[in-house]
This record gives sequence, C-alpha cells and structure tokens, in this order.
Amino acid sequence: MEDNHAIVEQFLDYLKYEKRFSEHTAKCYGADLGQFGDFLLQNCEHDEPSQDGGGMDHHHMGVATAVAVQPAQSVDQLLLSAEVNEARAYLAHLSDKEYSKATIARKLATLRSFYKFLVKTNRRTTNPLTSVRTPKQDKKLPRFLEYEEIKRLLETPPIETWLGARDRAILETLYSTGIRVSELVALNMDDVDFLGEVIHIRGKGKKERIAPISSSALQAIQHYMEFRNKRSQSNANFDIRVLFVNKHGQRLSTRSVRRKMDKYLKMAGLDPNISPHTLRHSFATHMLNNGADLRSVQELLGHQSLSTTQVYTHLTTRKLKEVYDGAHPREDFEESSYAPYEEPQAEYPQYSQTYPTQPGHGSF
Repeated sequence: MEDNHAIVEQFLDYLKYEKRFSEHTAKCYGADLGQFGDFLLQNCEHDEPSQDGGGMDHHHMGVATAVAVQPAQSVDQLLLSAEVNEARAYLAHLSDKEYSKATIARKLATLRSFYKFLVKTNRRTTNPLTSVRTPKQDKKLPRFLEYEEIKRLLETPPIETWLGARDRAILETLYSTGIRVSELVALNMDDVDFLGEVIHIRGKGKKERIAPISSSALQAIQHYMEFRNKRSQSNANFDIRVLFVNKHGQRLSTRSVRRKMDKYLKMAGLDPNISPHTLRHSFATHMLNNGADLRSVQELLGHQSLSTTQVYTHLTTRKLKEVYDGAHPREDFEESSYAPYEEPQAEYPQYSQTYPTQPGHGSF
C-alpha cells in the first residue's frame, strides 16, 4: 500500500498514541491492512453504477482486473466499503495459501480493530467483521524443561570470561523472572534493584511492571558487571546505560540472545529446537508446580488476561495428581476389601441350560 492512504495512517496513529501500542505492533497492524488492501485491489471490481445514479453501489469478488482499472488512491475506498463477503473471501484466500490458524486469527483481529475504529470515527455505521468467527485454534501446550535440564543449561556458560559471565547472567535472569527476551534486552542498569531484589520491566504495549529476581540471578549479574565496568572504561563508544551489551558495548539484540542460547544448548546436550521463550514457559510451570497461585504467575509474566496464563495449568496435571495421591484420605483405600463379583448360581440349572440367553435378548 502507498503512503497516501490517510485512513490507515490515522488508524495506526490511533493505535500508537491513544491505545499506546508499540511501534512494532502498529507496524504489524499496518502490514496486515496492507495485505487486505492489496487483496481487495486484485480481487474486487465495482459493479456498474446503479440506475438511480448512485455511483459505486457495492463490490464483489470477481476477476482480478481491478488493479488495471482502479487508481492507487482507491484502496481507501475499497477498505471503507468492504463488506462481510470480501472479508470471508480474504480469510479463505489465506487458508488456501496455508497460513496457520493463529496467523489468520491475528489478521482477523487486525481487521476487527480497524473497522471498529471506522465505526468509532463515524466513517462507517457497522463493523462487517462482527459476524465472522475466529477460526478454532489448535491447542498447543507450551514446551518446558525439567529443573535438572534448566540447571545443566544455566551452568554451561564459562564465568571466567566476560562474555561467558554475561551469558550466564542472561540465562539466570530469563529463568529467574520469566521475562521475555525483548524485555530482557531492553533492561538498563538502573532497572536492577539489588537491595530490593526486583527488576523494572517494560513490557508489551509500553506497560511496566516490577518482578522479583532470585539471589542466584543477582549474583550472576554482579559477577558480569565486574567485567562489564572494566570494559566500559576502555571503550569510548560503550553504552553505559545498557545492562546487557554485545562485544562492542552496544545493546544486545533478541537475535543475538537466540544465537547464544543455541550455542549453549548444543554444549549442554539439550534439544537445539528449544528457544529462549522456553525458559519463560519453564519458569511459569515450575512456579505453579511449587505452589504459586495462578493470579501471582499472571502478574509475574505480565499477562493481561488470566486465560493466557491458564495454559500452564495443563502442564501441572502431574504435580496435582501427586498432591492428590498424598492428600486425599481415600486414595490409599484397600482395593482388596471388595471381593470379586461372581455370577450367582442358577436356582434351576436345568432350565437355564434349556433356554440360553442370546446376545441382544433377555436383557433389560
């Protein structure tokens, strides 16, 4: 889509400045709307003007000739006048292209928000997406590591070097707090409160929260900072505000964290398909397994909805079964106290021999 699509730009400004969405999230919304606009251009052609001279009455899915006959600025009109049939055709198109259900659901959410904005700003009277159902998502449980695997991974980086000390501190912080990788690389020096044993986190949607951090993670950070402070003195370009820096003294990227973790997974003999986000899943699962309540874990993870956190309850079923086995007073009931059932002897065996019960007969 071109830059002169004023409606989309106004919507993105609304997301950033009123809804306080991040620049990255707003950009994703813009990309989704761009894709829908391109689809409308390629697959929609306007009907002939109605006899009453009403001009463009409505449009429908047709031969892909609209690109040749519609000027670029008409994308706004196409978005404004799109109806439920176009939306359904677009979702079917995404499905044909084998987009995942999660991706389709996200793009549908973008369209819902956009048309809700158009209704709110009196550009439309109705939202055409209200009757379109979100595709049912496949239930995929988050993967987590057992504590012994976590321990092996955390102890892999060598702490004798400054990069090894940094990587140990990174892994310890990820597992100790359940922080997202994007939140971790955004940490600054003054976000760590060593006295209060908490860190200040800037999360999704510019939301901020305070999270406890373990003493082991704080010790790893302090050890890393000894190396870090020495290097900052010999590097004029060193960013002294940033907590976790690369070898040039600049803020680490999320991709760099992933590469480092891949390296240590291989060294520790663990599955290389594990991602840094797995440490977040492991943190939540282990907290629930050790008695933390769901609301507390929701706060620690920075989830807006409790339903997002509830996915971890499926991972803790084994622990709940162990608690049940140890706590329920009837769990150790002697099964042998019930004598096995035996078929009673027929009072008149000669008749039961004469009239055997056939399958499907004589039963009530």
